[in-house]
Amino acid sequence: MNNASVGFQCPTCVAEGRKATRSGRTPVGGIRPTRNGRVSQVLIAINACVWVLILATGGAASLWANRLALLPKGVCAKGQAEFAVSKGLCTINDGTWLPGVSDGATYQLVTSMFTQVEVLHIGFNMLMLWILGPQLELILGRLRYAGLYLLSGLVGSAAVYWLSPEFSSTVGASGAIFGLMGALLVFMLKVHADVNQLLVWIAVNVAFTFFGTGISWQGHLGGFVGGVVLAGILAYAPRQRRTTWQASGFAVVFVLVVIAVVTRTAVLS
Repeated sequence: MNNASVGFQCPTCVAEGRKATRSGRTPVGGIRPTRNGRVSQVLIAINACVWVLILATGGAASLWANRLALLPKGVCAKGQAEFAVSKGLCTINDGTWLPGVSDGATYQLVTSMFTQVEVLHIGFNMLMLWILGPQLELILGRLRYAGLYLLSGLVGSAAVYWLSPEFSSTVGASGAIFGLMGALLVFMLKVHADVNQLLVWIAVNVAFTFFGTGISWQGHLGGFVGGVVLAGILAYAPRQRRTTWQASGFAVVFVLVVIAVVTRTAVLS
C-alpha cells in the first residue's frame, strides 16, 4: 500500500487497472474510463445537493430529512417530535404523516443512501468515497462501478429494514461506502496485494460502528457483505461470456434484495 494525498492507494490494483485500460478494457471487462473518478464526482455531487436541501430547510428539523430517510414504519411528526401513531390519528391531531417503507415509501431504500444531516457525517462519507471510488472505478469501469456502489448500498438498506427498530430513522451513504471497502479488499486479495493497511482501516471503521453513537451497524454490515459478494461476482466471473455472468450475478443479488424487502413489509404490515 502507498500513501496518497488522502488515505492510501493500492499500487497493484491501480497497475492492473492501467495495464488493462491500454487495451480499452478494465481487468473485469468494463469499458475503460476516459476520465477516471467521474462517477465518484457525480455521487459526491448528489450527496452534497441533498445535504444543502436539508440544511436550507431546517437541518435536523427539516421534514426532508425524514422524508428521504429510511423509516421501516411510518411516524407522525408534530413540531420536532415524532409519534408512533396511525395515519388517521396523526391527521386528526394536525401532525404530518411521514410514511415508511412498509407503507409504500420504497423509494427510501435509495434516497436514504444519499441523505446526511450532520457536517461530520457527510464530510467523512464523501472523503471515504473520494479515496476509494477512483481506485475501484479504474478497476471496474464506470457502469460496473456504479452498479457496485448502488447495489451494495441497497443491500445495506435491506439490512437496515430488517434489523433496525420499526420506528427508527436511518440515513447515510455509509452502507455503500462499506460496500466499496469490501470490494477493494476482494480485488486486492485477487491480485495478491498487501491488504494489511486496508484491514486496519476497516477495523477502525468497524470499531467506530459499534462503539460510536447514532451509527447504523446494520447498514454498514449489509453494505460490506454486499460489496464483497458483488466484487466476487465481478472478479471471478468466467472469461467466457463474462459480462453475462456478471449481469446475472448482479440480477440475483437484486432479486434477493427485493425478496427481503417484500418479506419484511409483510411482517410489518
